[in-house]
Amino acid sequence: MPVENAFMKFELIQKDTNSKARAGKITTDHGVIETPIFMPVGTVASVKGVHQRELKEEINPDIILGNTYHLYLRPQTEILEKAGGLHKFMNWDRNILTDSGGYQVYSLSANRKIKEEGVKFKSHIDGSYHFFSPENVMDIQRTIGADIIMAFDECTPYPCDYRYAKRSMHMTHRWLDRCVNHLNSTPPKYGYEQTLFPIVQGSTYKDLRQQSAEYIANVGAQGNAIGGLSVGEPAEEMYAMTEVVCDILPEDKPRYLMGVGTPINILENIALGVDMFDCVMPTRNARNGMLFTAHGVINIKNKKWEDDFSPIDEMGHTFVDLEYTKAYLRHLFAANEYLGKQIATIHNLGFYLWLVREARKHILAGDFRVWKERMVTQMNQRL
Repeated sequence: MPVENAFMKFELIQKDTNSKARAGKITTDHGVIETPIFMPVGTVASVKGVHQRELKEEINPDIILGNTYHLYLRPQTEILEKAGGLHKFMNWDRNILTDSGGYQVYSLSANRKIKEEGVKFKSHIDGSYHFFSPENVMDIQRTIGADIIMAFDECTPYPCDYRYAKRSMHMTHRWLDRCVNHLNSTPPKYGYEQTLFPIVQGSTYKDLRQQSAEYIANVGAQGNAIGGLSVGEPAEEMYAMTEVVCDILPEDKPRYLMGVGTPINILENIALGVDMFDCVMPTRNARNGMLFTAHGVINIKNKKWEDDFSPIDEMGHTFVDLEYTKAYLRHLFAANEYLGKQIATIHNLGFYLWLVREARKHILAGDFRVWKERMVTQMNQRL
C-alpha cells in the first residue's frame, strides 16, 4: 500500500559530476534541512552534555535525532503527550527524526523474542517486559511527534547467515506494510505533519540488498533509509552495500544511512549518494577524549598535550575551539571534570556539522571529489 503523506518536500539542487554526491533541500513543517546533513543524536530528549542553546547557536544542526525505545521507557509517552510532543518537551523548534526502536531492541534488551506479530523485550532500565509491533511503534512515534519517523524493522547482527538475513528482510517488508497501513489510518497529534521513511535491510548480501531496495522504492515514501550497516562489518562492505542500494532508491527522494559513522565514512558515503547521517560517535568518543579535526584525530588524554597552549582547533568551528587550550582540556580529562566532556562534545559536533556543510559547498562548486580525497587523507592521521 502506498504512503499517503506527501507533505515533506525534497529538492535535488545539484549532482556532482565526478561522483554520485548530491546537494539538496528538505522542507518540513519545522523548516528547511540542507543536505548532505549530519543529525546529532539526542537519545533521551537531550544531546548528551549540550544545552539546547549551544546546540542551536554553536553547532547549528537543521535536525536532530531522538530515540523511540528510550523515550517510550523514559519519560514515557504519556508525559510527552501532556507536554505537547517532544519539540515542546525539550524546547527544540527545528526538525526531529525518531528511529523506530528496532536497533535498540536488537542491541540493548535481554531476552527479546521476535515473532511475526512484533517483539517482546525486557527493559534495560528495570527488567519490565514490553511489546513493540509495527502498529504500536507508529502510535508511539505519533505521540513523540517527530517530523520524520522510521518504520519498525529488524536489524540483523554481523555476521549473519544468509537464510536468517533473508527471512529477517522479508519480515521487515511485511512489517513496513503494516506500518504504512496503520499510519495512513491515524492523524498526527500536534498540528504538523509526520513523514515515514522505510528501511532497506539485507545484511551484507548484495542480492538481498537489491531486493530490499526495490521493495522499499516501490512503496513510494517521501524518503528512504538504509539500515543494518555500521554494525561491525568492514568499511569496504558498508560502501559496497550503500552503493548497490543508492543505485536503486529513487533519485528524487532523500536517502538516510542510519548510524554512520566516522568523518571518513560520512564523506565516502556522500560520494555514493547518501544525504542524511546520524551517529553517536562524535558525542561518545568526545566523552572518552577523542577529538576529530580536519587534520586528523587527537587523543586529548595523551601526555603530549600537557603543555600545548594552542587552541583546541584553530579552525574555530564553535566557541570552545578558540576559548580553551589543548593543555587545559587535557587537564579537565585528567581531573575527570564534567566540563572536559562537554567541551569535547561541542567541538566534535561542531566539526561534524562543518564537514557536511563543507561537503555541500564543494558539491555546489563542482570540486567535491578532489576536496573529499584530500580530506580523507588528512583526517586519517593520528595527531
